[in-house]
Amino acid sequence: MQRESRAKTALLITFVVIAWGMCWPIYKMALNYTPPLLYAGMRTLFGGILLAGILLPQWRKIEWKRNWKVYVIVGLLNTVIFNGVQTVGLQYLPSGLYSVIVYLQPVLVPILSWMWLNESLSVIKVVGLVIGFLGVAAVSLDGFTGNVSLFGIMLALITGIGWAIGVVYVKKTSSQVHGLWLVALQSIIGGTILSMGGIATEHISDITWNISYISCLLFGAVIAVPGATAAYFYLMSSGESSKVASFTFLVPLIAVVIGTLFLNEPFTYSLLLGLVLILISIYLINRPEAGFSFVRRIEHKHL
Repeated sequence: MQRESRAKTALLITFVVIAWGMCWPIYKMALNYTPPLLYAGMRTLFGGILLAGILLPQWRKIEWKRNWKVYVIVGLLNTVIFNGVQTVGLQYLPSGLYSVIVYLQPVLVPILSWMWLNESLSVIKVVGLVIGFLGVAAVSLDGFTGNVSLFGIMLALITGIGWAIGVVYVKKTSSQVHGLWLVALQSIIGGTILSMGGIATEHISDITWNISYISCLLFGAVIAVPGATAAYFYLMSSGESSKVASFTFLVPLIAVVIGTLFLNEPFTYSLLLGLVLILISIYLINRPEAGFSFVRRIEHKHL
């Protein structure tokens, strides 16, 4: 039983990291065929509708009158700010610099959880988080070339801070709402807002409906939005925020590795340095404490 639970947790972590790592190059490719807001809105809206359709037999678990504020707040933070602002902001900053600023999130989440949820935050964990952030910076170093916009930096900060607050808020309210319905409704609410913003400021006719764009749209709507987001929220609600957050440092690394393998981008010394730092970070944050590892802690909570 415990072995199966550990395997399930490891599988979920792997799925989230790989799916989110694939998002960066896939979304970047999609922007060749679509305006940013329309794409961000459509992929999240379609993903939310798809998940809601699957959950429809359990519609009573929505408890809209009781939980509507949670759905709206999470929709604004984790969909409108994270997906929408990020997609727009990538136009104003080099992708490497943008990803480094956004990935302040894994550092902010444990700090906010310590402040708001009374989670433990040891010196070793803080050191591990800082090392992980430096690893992300090293991985993204080659993407720092290009024009640096103050507006773009502000959008990246808004993205990372909004994402961090949204994740901690989800963890705080996880016992109040149904987890999968939360993902579905935040995507529908946020996706509707983003789509309306795209319709008001962009042109639907600018979308090129070819196989490449449709594939990118389906990836976001099927895998990235309902699948990976639901798995991430489950992990955040089950384990310590610092430990879960440490694994998200792997996301930019996966994105760069995918670019190296499939987009003929070079493998550099900075990528190797980033890999080493991120692995050290994950070890420091997840090392057993009194014989109690991250995976076992999740198991204990759910047994």
